[in-house]
Amino acid sequence: MRFDRRQFMAGAAALSAFAASGCSRSSDKVEMWAMGNEAAALPELLRILHTKSAIPPVSVQPLPWSAAHEKLLTGFAGGSLPTLSQVGNSWIAELAAIGAIEPVPGAQAGLLTDQFDAVIDTCRIGNKIWAVPWYVDTRVQFYRRDLFAKAGYAAPPPRWDDWKVALQQVKRVAGKGNYGVLMPVNEYEHLTTIALSAKADMLNTERTQGAFSEPEFLEALAFYKSLFDEGLAPLASATQISNVWNEFARGYFSVYPSGPWTIGDMQTRLPKAFQDKWATAPNPGPDGAGSAAPGGSSLVVFRGAANADQAWSVVNALLGPQGQAALQKLSGDLPARKAAWGSSAADNPHINAFARQLDLARALPKVPEWERIVTEMQVVAERMLRGQFTVRQAAAEMDVRANRLLEKRRWMVAKGRAL
Repeated sequence: MRFDRRQFMAGAAALSAFAASGCSRSSDKVEMWAMGNEAAALPELLRILHTKSAIPPVSVQPLPWSAAHEKLLTGFAGGSLPTLSQVGNSWIAELAAIGAIEPVPGAQAGLLTDQFDAVIDTCRIGNKIWAVPWYVDTRVQFYRRDLFAKAGYAAPPPRWDDWKVALQQVKRVAGKGNYGVLMPVNEYEHLTTIALSAKADMLNTERTQGAFSEPEFLEALAFYKSLFDEGLAPLASATQISNVWNEFARGYFSVYPSGPWTIGDMQTRLPKAFQDKWATAPNPGPDGAGSAAPGGSSLVVFRGAANADQAWSVVNALLGPQGQAALQKLSGDLPARKAAWGSSAADNPHINAFARQLDLARALPKVPEWERIVTEMQVVAERMLRGQFTVRQAAAEMDVRANRLLEKRRWMVAKGRAL
């Protein structure tokens, strides 16, 4: 989604007061927006919670993820936001910057306990926490356990160098024309995972300039390029892979980095006889187990809502033990609260790698421009893979593009107006 950020931010101060008054509600009913699988699960989830505790009635408006970001922005501009909403974690910085949401009150600090530090960090902007994580995700390796075993490995090695050697062996076992790992060149998540594993920050401390030419990112970018140069990953976009599950099953690639939603896909799209041939493992890193970006979505209460207390009572119920367990059962989402992971891990051992990976996760830069920056980063990375840039040239070009997108932020920081 694209919008004119200059015009939007210029009017944000004036719109804040209007939006604050527009989203004030006198009704006890909590209006809530939700997206995707969670929106579909909420009616039953709320029914369960209503039988267990006294929470106010909730009116849920489902939104498709593809339209939710724009709906939130136009709702803010038009003063028509609800009281409570699910939001993507990458949107929190933007919503906080324009004054659409309230920080989590001190009285609700208990909601932030027993959670993964990196996920909480994604909600922390300007030393305040602006959202409560509802469910979490990250990316791990889905790998062909049978092919790794034939190559002499019980699991993918945790160090980059050893991991590449293992991929070469697995590729040999899989046969001619196959690869070790699938990292579609139009998906930026693979490069950011490698960069986080190398402890690259990607933006400077003030988040006003690109830091793609720093040594940590150069190391990550060189490693990423080597996977394609050495024939371990196919130089292909996601649209060029006809059916990921069939290709994984036939051995076209033996490692597929993806999120927890892929567990259900593996279990439903692959035959029953294949289920013992795959497993999950944390990502590799330069010196051992690597990192990844913490994902998921969070709950926010909008600025100026008159029934904010009722909204927070709903959030408490959704984050309570029964709410977290019910959400996991109904949607397959991984709980935000660690205490809720015990039964989930017992029911499905494939999620253990996600718990380990979340403990090692690092938050991505929290600026409203981030999604546009990583999109440009991946455009340049793909051109590098196709021979148009060297590693250093690509990193320099990423800095140029990031700095262009951060021009407004530099001005705001200089004026003391940025979070």
